[in-house]
Amino acid sequence: MNGKQSEERQGRSREAVLRQYRNHVFPQVKSIHAEPVVVTEGKGCRVRDMDGASYLDFFGGILTISVGHCNERVTDAIVAQVQRLTHVSSLYPTLPMGELAERLARITPGALEKCFFTASGSEADEMAVMMAQSHTGNSEIIALRHGYSGRTLLAQSLTGNSVWRGHAHLAPGVRHAPAPYCYRCPFHLTYPKCGVACARDVRELIETTTSGRVAGMLAEPVMGVGGFITPPPEYFAIVAEIVREYGGVLIADEVQTGFGRTGKRWGIEHYGVEPDLMTMAKGIANGLPLGALVTTAPIADSFEKSTLSTFGGNPVSCAAANAVLDVLEEEQLLERAAVMGERLREGLVRIRHRFPAIVGDIRGIGLMQAIEFVMDETAGDRTPNAELTSGFIEGARRNGLLLGRGGLYANVVRIAPPLTVSADEIDEALAAVENALVPLI
Repeated sequence: MNGKQSEERQGRSREAVLRQYRNHVFPQVKSIHAEPVVVTEGKGCRVRDMDGASYLDFFGGILTISVGHCNERVTDAIVAQVQRLTHVSSLYPTLPMGELAERLARITPGALEKCFFTASGSEADEMAVMMAQSHTGNSEIIALRHGYSGRTLLAQSLTGNSVWRGHAHLAPGVRHAPAPYCYRCPFHLTYPKCGVACARDVRELIETTTSGRVAGMLAEPVMGVGGFITPPPEYFAIVAEIVREYGGVLIADEVQTGFGRTGKRWGIEHYGVEPDLMTMAKGIANGLPLGALVTTAPIADSFEKSTLSTFGGNPVSCAAANAVLDVLEEEQLLERAAVMGERLREGLVRIRHRFPAIVGDIRGIGLMQAIEFVMDETAGDRTPNAELTSGFIEGARRNGLLLGRGGLYANVVRIAPPLTVSADEIDEALAAVENALVPLI
């Protein structure tokens, strides 16, 4: 690009960018806001739009900006790697990929020690299912209602949310278990008196809807797109035992929960269970495209065909991921996420007490917190309030705060700032949340 072209691009208006989107980008690629925010730069927990307005970013590229926008350590690693080598594919070993594989093997639970790199979480989930089938010799896989696994055909088949599933015939052999959604229990029970019925139902699901043998179960430790649905503490121990009894393996989908998001390195650590396979993406490289599957040697060795991902393990993305791991460790961001997450949670609970009718539920772990809006909780009316949620999201933006949205009924606000967030920024965000709610009651 020459100097004149650069000046022309810098001089473009917000309206010109939006016109480009309207004319040339798929209409399904929607903005979360009625008035789209055209983001041009970011630093730490803040971004700036084309009009110069600054916002606290408490959604971080859908939980992808783990160590802050334009983190200097990560940026320096990216620039240095770009100047050396940008891509050769996994047909050739590279230093960043080898280092990252070794580090992931060291920090993942139990006997997980073999890595397969992809360019996305969707690919990682696909690979995990294929490896589960190869290892067990079984074909059927269990996923969760309200779950989300990506945008490929198999990933959409695993997804338990009709909003994110296409019209095409989906992949066979996927069975969806009830979600561990305590606020909207599918069995109309109350925890803990329920005995975690949603987990125990997996046995009947296998015996009534499958051949009686399964390849495994894929589940998010905290269900992201589903609205940060947070299972009871006993949930994964129960389902892991059942799935393994019927010949399957447990796949922990850590695409959103991994790399310290929940205050521990992996979301599954909160449940005291060691998975047989683990998928990850998003926060792994602070915004660069990278996913990974980590599993045991016997599972990795079970697949006898050749396979690769052209962009999986790209040296630039891997260099970024190695820098992210350095920052997480040296700045003690896991511990920080736990402390800041508790501060955020306590603030949201206080806000719920002020708005008891419309705030139905506050849930999550660490820096992964959600607000579920309903019609009137005080009157026992938990009807999802998507309209109010839309108004709140817009109000938060006007108060300088960017948030996410989720849930099957589009009535859940997802709050997930970078792990570098400060106490002052948490308090600023909570004030914005409260200010955005006042006009809605």
